[in-house]
Amino acid sequence: MKHNVLFLLALVFMLSFYSHAQRGVRIAYIDTEYILENVPEYQEATAQLEDKAQKWKNEIQSKLAAVEQKRQDLSNEKPLLTKELIDEREEDITFEENEILDYQQKRFGPNGDLFIQKKQLMQPIQDQIFAAVQDMAEGRKYDLILDKTETTMLYSNKSLDVSEQILRSITRSSKRKQAQTKAERKAAKEEELLPEINEEQEAREKALEEKKAARESAVEKRRQEILAAREAKKKEAEARRAKILEEREKAKQAKLDARNKPNDAAKTDEVENDNTKTTEANKEEGSATKTKAQLIEENRQRKLAERAARKKELEDRKKKILEDRQKARDSINKNN
Repeated sequence: MKHNVLFLLALVFMLSFYSHAQRGVRIAYIDTEYILENVPEYQEATAQLEDKAQKWKNEIQSKLAAVEQKRQDLSNEKPLLTKELIDEREEDITFEENEILDYQQKRFGPNGDLFIQKKQLMQPIQDQIFAAVQDMAEGRKYDLILDKTETTMLYSNKSLDVSEQILRSITRSSKRKQAQTKAERKAAKEEELLPEINEEQEAREKALEEKKAARESAVEKRRQEILAAREAKKKEAEARRAKILEEREKAKQAKLDARNKPNDAAKTDEVENDNTKTTEANKEEGSATKTKAQLIEENRQRKLAERAARKKELEDRKKKILEDRQKARDSINKNN
């Protein structure tokens, strides 16, 4: 069925296109669901119908609960009853249950009261929508007006949606019917229902919209290009900064290694001097034992003092190097 509808729509579209090729085909569509949702009379009637359907549901649920209770009572009393009484009561319960199901079908079946009343409710609104669509098609020279709820539309331009105009048309018709005074009827009659279409103005507006869309697209494209270039520059600057820091770190490490080499040489000379002095002290051992012990102690104390001084000097130099390195890093961060 859906394929047949699509085929007929395509055929109508092609025929309209060939017959109106000179001026172009005018197409629009409506959304019946949207229109019905915004018609107050339909909403009120739907609410009343839903209330009625809810009452029917509650009534059916109550009857089913009563039948279920009877079945439960029978199950409890079976040991006290004869087979004839049990069969009779089961038959009564089944009969009541079938009556409830028949009542449910009568209310909610395919041809039940709910379906019939809903159809009766829809028919006047559908007639109004159909009449308004016919008037709009004639007044605005539309070649084809589709119903979005009845047709599979993979894409639809919002500018082709005339549901709002149809809704206003129905509302105005309702006002004219409800007008009581002569002045109200005259005002409703003179109210413009379907204004004439200025095709040249529409074409200009369409061209302006296309230019606006193209301009917005170009602006967005340019913005994306600027953001991409900015991000690339940021990454390049970060890489350059990392390389500079790495080179500075290598240079400082080379300086530290160069400074530590003389200290190692001095330590070697110190060890040799200590050995020489120890040898000299051993040579003087035979002449004065007490004097030798004093000289050794003095020599040891002097060495300890020199080592402490050199250690302090190395610590001060290391501290100064670390401070210079931190200052260099702070300067780089500040420049960046």
